[in-house]
Amino acid sequence: MIQITLPDGSIREFDSAVTVMDVAKSISDGFARNVISAKFNNETVETTTLLTTNGNLVLFTWRDDEGKQAFWHSTSHIMAQVVKELYPNAKLTIGPSIERGFYYDVDFGDVSISDKDFAKIEKRMIEIARGKHEYKMRAMSKEDALAYYKSINNEYKVELIENLDDGTITFCDHDTFTDLCRGGHIPNTGIVKAVKILSVAGAYWRGDENNKQLTRLYGISFPKQKELKEYLELLEEAKKRDHRKLGKELGLFTFSQKVGAGLPLWLPKGAALRSRLEDFLKKAQKKAGYEMVMTPHIGQKELYVTSGHYAKYGADSFQPITTPKEGEEFLLKPMNCPHHCEVYNNMPPFSYKDLPKRFAEFGTVYRYEQSGELHGLTRVRGFTQDDAHIFCTPDQLDTEFKAVIDLVLYVFGSLGFENFTAQVSLRDPENPDKYIGSDENWKKAENAILNAVKDKELDYVIETGEAAFYGPKLDFMVKDALGRSWQLGTIQVDYNLPERFDLTYKGSDNQTHRPVMIHRAPFGSMERFIAVLLEHTGGNFPLWLVPEQIMILSLSEKYEKYAKKVSDSLENHEIRTQIDNRSETMGKKIREAEMNKIPYMLIVGEQEEKDGTVSVRKHGGEDLGTISIDAFSELIKSEIKSTLLEFNV
Repeated sequence: MIQITLPDGSIREFDSAVTVMDVAKSISDGFARNVISAKFNNETVETTTLLTTNGNLVLFTWRDDEGKQAFWHSTSHIMAQVVKELYPNAKLTIGPSIERGFYYDVDFGDVSISDKDFAKIEKRMIEIARGKHEYKMRAMSKEDALAYYKSINNEYKVELIENLDDGTITFCDHDTFTDLCRGGHIPNTGIVKAVKILSVAGAYWRGDENNKQLTRLYGISFPKQKELKEYLELLEEAKKRDHRKLGKELGLFTFSQKVGAGLPLWLPKGAALRSRLEDFLKKAQKKAGYEMVMTPHIGQKELYVTSGHYAKYGADSFQPITTPKEGEEFLLKPMNCPHHCEVYNNMPPFSYKDLPKRFAEFGTVYRYEQSGELHGLTRVRGFTQDDAHIFCTPDQLDTEFKAVIDLVLYVFGSLGFENFTAQVSLRDPENPDKYIGSDENWKKAENAILNAVKDKELDYVIETGEAAFYGPKLDFMVKDALGRSWQLGTIQVDYNLPERFDLTYKGSDNQTHRPVMIHRAPFGSMERFIAVLLEHTGGNFPLWLVPEQIMILSLSEKYEKYAKKVSDSLENHEIRTQIDNRSETMGKKIREAEMNKIPYMLIVGEQEEKDGTVSVRKHGGEDLGTISIDAFSELIKSEIKSTLLEFNV
C-alpha cells in the first residue's frame, strides 16, 4: 500500500506503485488534463515518474509558477532541437526557464543570428510541438555521458558533466532530440501552442567574461495563442514604460562612457526628484527617532575584512586602492553597515536606557557588475542606499522590526505600490559555509522575522537559501502596473556584525551585553527604486513628487506679467510651476507639456487676467474649466493630501 499526501492534507492510497499522472486522474480526469508538472517530497518530478514510496505530492498546472517554469523549460528543449536542425554545427550549452520565458545559450561558431532568423525558428518549433512528442527522462553513466558529448565535440556539456557525480546524470529525450537535463518537463510537446523568440544577446559562458561569448536566444511560449497575443501587447506597453527611455525623454538621468559604465549622472530634474524622495523619507525617519549620519565613500580594507564583506565579495568587487604608504589599502565602500558599526563604537558608551540607536544615511556604495549585467538604473556599479541601522536590545527587537515594517508600508502607500508580497529569506541549512555566525544567533534572528510578519498579518512566502551572509531578511516583492515583480525594500536582523565589531551596551544588570542590529532600506537603492517607479507610473509620478507640477501657458506675450503673477501666487503655496512664454503656437506648447507629463497646464489670456482666474487642463486632455487661483491652489493641496499619506509613529 502506497499513501500519497496532497497539499490539502488528504491522502490517496494505492495498492502498488503509481505514476504522478495516475494520482492526478484519481482526483478527476478534468484536473489531470491540466496537470503539467509536479513535486514529490519537494523534489521536481515528471508526470510520468513512478512513485514507489509514501510521500507528499504537489501537482502544478499552467496557473502555478512552478507549472510555468516546467512549461518554459520544456519549450527551451524544442528551441534547442530546432537550432541543431537549422545549424548543425552549433554547440548547445544551457537552456533554463527564467521568470518570464526561457533562454538557451549557444555557440554558433562563425554564424551570426539576428531577428531575421526568428520566424523560421518559431515556425519549426510549432511544427515539432504539434507532434505531441513525450518528454522522457533516462539515466546515463558519467563515462557514457562524457563519451557522447566528446564524440560531437561539445566541450561545454563535457565541462558540465565533469562537475557532476556519477549516478546523478540524466538526459531528456523527445522526438529526435536528446539533451543533458536534470528534469522538470511537461507531459508532451503538444501542450505548447504558441511560441515567440523575443531577442538575441551575447552571454559569456558560465557568466565569466574571461570565457567565450555565446549567443543567447530568449523566448517565451504559451498553451494558447491568445495568451501570447496578450503578452506581446504587454511587452509593447513595457517598452513605452522602459525607465531608460522615459528617463531620457523626461531629462532625469544619463550615462557617460567617459565617466564609466554603470555610473549614472543625475540631471537637474532627476536630482530634484531624487532629493524630494530623500526629504520625504527623512521627514518620516525624524518622526520615528532616526539620527542622520554621514560616512566616507571608501574605507580601509581591514574594515571590510572585519565585517566579512571582503571574504564574501572581495574577489568579485572593485579591487583595493593603494596609497603612497606601503601596505596601506582602501576599498570603495560596498556596504554602509561596517561604517555605522564604527559610528556606534566611537560614541560614548551606551546603556540599555540609550537604546535603541537608529543611524540613517543616504550612503553611496560601489559594487563591480560585469558589463553584460548592467541595465539602466536597475543594475549599476554605484548606487545610493536609503540605509539605516538600528542597534537595540533583544527585548526591543520585535517592536523595532515591526516599526520598520510600518515605515516600509508608508513608503509604498504614498507611492502607489499596493500589490506586494513579503518574502522571508532564510539561510540554506545544507550550505552553512555561505554564512557567518552561530546557529543560535541565526535561529533567534529567523524567528524574530517570522513572528513579526505573522503579527503584522503580511502576505508572505519563505525562501530558503536567500538570506544575506550575515543574517536572514524580509524583502518586499512589489508588483508594478504591468504585473511584473520587483524586489523593493528590505529589513534584516543581524546578531553577527555586533560580535565582529565588539559592539556592547551596559544592561540593567550592570553587565556588558551585545546589541542586536537591524539593517533596513525601504527604497532599497535610490536608483533601482526610481527606475521601478518610472515604469510603474509610466512617468506620471504622484503630484507631490513630480519635478514640475504646473506649466503656465500664456496666450501671447501681452499676458506674461499675469502668468508671472499666477506663478508667484502658486509658489507661495509651495506649488512648483514653470512658465512657457515661448513664441510658439498654443497647440505645440500643450503637446510638449503632455510629452513631459506635466500634471496640470494653466492657460492664461485676456479673460483670465481680467477675472483673476486660470483655465485648467489636466495631463491627458481633461478640461477642468476656469477657476480662481486660490481655488486651484486648494485643488492641488487636496490632491497631494489624498496621495501623500500621514506617517504616524
